[in-house]
Amino acid sequence: MLGGHALFLGPSDIQLGVNESMRDTANVLCRFNQLVLARVYGHADIIELAEYSSVPCINALSDLHHPLQTLADLMTLQEHFGSLEGKTLAWVGDGNNVLHDLMLGSAILGMNVNIANPAGYDPDAGILEKTKAFAKETGAKIMQTTVAAEAVEGANVVVTDTWVSMGQEDEYEKRVKEFDGYQVNSDLMKKASPDAVFLHCLPRHTEEVTDEVIYSEQSLVFQEAENRMWTVMAVMAALLGKAE
Repeated sequence: MLGGHALFLGPSDIQLGVNESMRDTANVLCRFNQLVLARVYGHADIIELAEYSSVPCINALSDLHHPLQTLADLMTLQEHFGSLEGKTLAWVGDGNNVLHDLMLGSAILGMNVNIANPAGYDPDAGILEKTKAFAKETGAKIMQTTVAAEAVEGANVVVTDTWVSMGQEDEYEKRVKEFDGYQVNSDLMKKASPDAVFLHCLPRHTEEVTDEVIYSEQSLVFQEAENRMWTVMAVMAALLGKAE
């Protein structure tokens, strides 16, 4: 759509850091392409790719961050609400990479962030401190609890995500048990503001959110999914100096 050409390298085509060093891979890829967009596991991998690449590297996902998802989420919320300053976003679920960037982005825009995680599933402490620093600058408030209903009370936005992220598949049964009470359902949504909307980056499982919520008028998940396309295109255009 932007007039470019993509070179796709999946797991069967390239194994980052296995058959050759990350540094060598970065040096080769930047000679083939004007941009490198990478989905990796360890966040250190994307840092090393960027360090040795002579072209911009975009983090499409790592175990610590998911910035492109946050751009899509915030775009979706701006389309719906307009200004986001003073709005309250409630996160219900795991303290994972999606939460990390969403709470950073929300605080930067002046949104209050209520975080509900089961004990032991808190977000990264360093990223939480950065979030609080941004919140202090914008006047936003950050709240943490282990009770989903407390986080959702009066919120304008309710967000959840998978309870079992990549590399955690063997923890599925344990996590589902420990996340009992964190399903976003109609009863939980009733505790939010009357104008509340729901987000989930997909794919979703019914233990995380019910059909009644995800297919309701409050749900913006499919608009959110579409906006992943527009926001990554905007990032690419900006990095290439072609953004208007």
